[in-house]
Amino acid sequence: MASLERRMIKNSEKSVSSTPLKVKKVLIAQPQPDGVKSPYFDLAKKYSIHIDFYPFIVVEGIPAKDFRKQKIDIAAYSAVVFTSRHAIDHFFRICEEMKVTVSQETKYFCITEAVALYLQKFILYRKRKVFYGADGTNKSLFDVINKHKDNEQFLYPCSESFDSEITNWLKHHNCEHATPVLYRIVSNDIKEVIDRKYDVICLFTPGGVRSLLENFPGYKQNGTALGAFGANTSKAAEEAGLVLDIKAPLPQSPSMISALDKFLLAATSKKK
Repeated sequence: MASLERRMIKNSEKSVSSTPLKVKKVLIAQPQPDGVKSPYFDLAKKYSIHIDFYPFIVVEGIPAKDFRKQKIDIAAYSAVVFTSRHAIDHFFRICEEMKVTVSQETKYFCITEAVALYLQKFILYRKRKVFYGADGTNKSLFDVINKHKDNEQFLYPCSESFDSEITNWLKHHNCEHATPVLYRIVSNDIKEVIDRKYDVICLFTPGGVRSLLENFPGYKQNGTALGAFGANTSKAAEEAGLVLDIKAPLPQSPSMISALDKFLLAATSKKK
């Protein structure tokens, strides 16, 4: 851990980024969307660019037998805090494996609207029980939780490297809570992918930032524009000394698609 932190400090002295004069290749640090319909494919056509997809992290689920050792009774909690789609996937996976029925009255507090909408894959989405932060920051999430926290018992499904700012806030506000560890995040081998020289790389999790640094100690942007989705991802990138040209969600760019579209439009105008 200490060596990685030293590399982060060293990067802050090296990393310099500027908008590429011409964007030809973009790397999205996520799995490729299923099918042929995706807003990313529309962007590729609109700006005549090539977009590749490759996940920077591998998410491994904690087996139910290991979860049982945590001695957490999911059914005893009335609210769940989600900061990622991975957390949603593995929460409902564990519930299914352990044959736990999630109450229809359970409330869900999500870091962004995109994460909240992902719940539709698992539940009947009703706004009176699904809440999300205004701008993707922990503070906006806390503001929402604070309005509804009375008489609630919170679950914060997370990975082994969970966000301590959230648990500290719950403790400070005397919220009964538990942090079930449901999955672990492992850095993917991305060396061959990055060697293809991309003009833009879009990151979506703090784990993705860590993967980049672990695969490339002393990483230099050398003109590569970096994008980050989510306040925690942006924070991890900037603490690592990386320069971000694209950030989402923001009021004018609520998704990575809209933020990337805005960036590509500016790059195209700059070229002209």
